[in-house]
Amino acid sequence: MAGLLALMLLIDARRVARTGPGGALVPLADQDRSRWNRAEIDEGTELVTAALTWSEPGPYQLQAAIAAVHAEARRAEDTDWPQILALYRVLAHLAPNPMVTLNQAVAAGMVHGPRAGLDLLRPLEDDDRTAGHHRLPAVRAHLLEMAGDTGAAREAYRLAARLTTSLPEQRYLETRAARLR
Repeated sequence: MAGLLALMLLIDARRVARTGPGGALVPLADQDRSRWNRAEIDEGTELVTAALTWSEPGPYQLQAAIAAVHAEARRAEDTDWPQILALYRVLAHLAPNPMVTLNQAVAAGMVHGPRAGLDLLRPLEDDDRTAGHHRLPAVRAHLLEMAGDTGAAREAYRLAARLTTSLPEQRYLETRAARLR
């Protein structure tokens, strides 16, 4: 229960920074971290630290630990990506699923370069759980953009925009694609 509560606090701490004018989606890397709720971050971090100290780690504790590492970084470029990647590896072993793999691919891309992240995405292309889901092409687009393959990134962003049912996500993805012209 402590892991779940910690995760909820750490996620809620970023709530006000997640959207911009008109409800525009603001990704984690672009959020104004001064708007994050430091009290919730402190409480969530304390809870997850205690949970990991005194019990076997479970999926909620690991997800909360990942959120805490993100929250500890005062700037996006200060994020401890190697620690996040290590936590995702443990989470993937403990509770494997495609969404964990997608996030692990982003972390691998940040640590080892975009090609390492793209390699992790390959098995998901044939996974029924991710077929038709916008997150797979969105992550692929991000990694392709990091790799400098702007044409392929633009097409992947466009595909992700067509697949999502969320209007703010659709607008964000379309804007990302348009930027790559």
